[in-house]
Amino acid sequence: MTTHHTPRERWLIGLSLLALYLIWGSTYLAMLFAIEGFPPFMMAGVRFVVAGGLLYGYLRLRGAPAPTREQWASCSAVGTLLLLGGNGAVAYAEQTVASGIAALVVATVPLWTLLFAALWKKYPTRRELLGVLVGFAGIVVLNLQGNLRGSPSGALILLLASASWAFGSVWSWRLPLPNGMMNSAAQMLGGGVALMVTSFAFGERLVGVPSLKATLALAYLVVFGSFVAFSAYQYLLHTVRPAVATSYAYVNPPIAVLLGVMLAGEHLSAMEMAGMGVVLAGVVLVMVKKT
Repeated sequence: MTTHHTPRERWLIGLSLLALYLIWGSTYLAMLFAIEGFPPFMMAGVRFVVAGGLLYGYLRLRGAPAPTREQWASCSAVGTLLLLGGNGAVAYAEQTVASGIAALVVATVPLWTLLFAALWKKYPTRRELLGVLVGFAGIVVLNLQGNLRGSPSGALILLLASASWAFGSVWSWRLPLPNGMMNSAAQMLGGGVALMVTSFAFGERLVGVPSLKATLALAYLVVFGSFVAFSAYQYLLHTVRPAVATSYAYVNPPIAVLLGVMLAGEHLSAMEMAGMGVVLAGVVLVMVKKT
């Protein structure tokens, strides 16, 4: 993984981080609006199949080579972990959990990433282990009252979603994947198909015509949440340190909470505010590089 970047790379890294911070911070609310008109797995499946298909078609027209059979298998496996196990599960949980709280639980992704990296003998330092313990203590505090206590299944699904996203990210470093944007396109297609199969298995179907708000929210997720931000994440994941690539985890929650309060009438109790502080403190301990 490159440690010295050209001016062009630094510019792209900065833009990619900005996209993750702002766009992914807003996608929790966008998903909440979208599932008002679309079932959760169907919504996520349409989101990634459309975004992945458009990106794949564009790249092929530009002359990019198609992934090999081995690369398709790797992209489908990683895409399933990230987009079905991760993103789709978050959308499902948001049926019973506020969008801001969902973002707080997903902030544990860097902690899970640290634990899964140990499977490949990248062991955490004492400070990083302390960060893991502090972060998960924050999840306990969040469960003491409010949204998560009222939906224990939602809390469990969100934790499993965070773990699935983290494991998929770590595993992707060891798999044969296509170069550049084709990696993003293939993962979105593979994960999108897995989401649509899950939607069919769950018997999801549209009940009436989705509202304009739900449709616009889905369009926002396709263009910005998937096409732009997911591609930016894949670029960062293979360009910078994992701590930098996953730094969105402690920027997204405050943005998601603020948008939820302003636009969806959500609110945080004092206990939930305390839990947010503890979770983010744990993430910062893990992610801030020791000098």
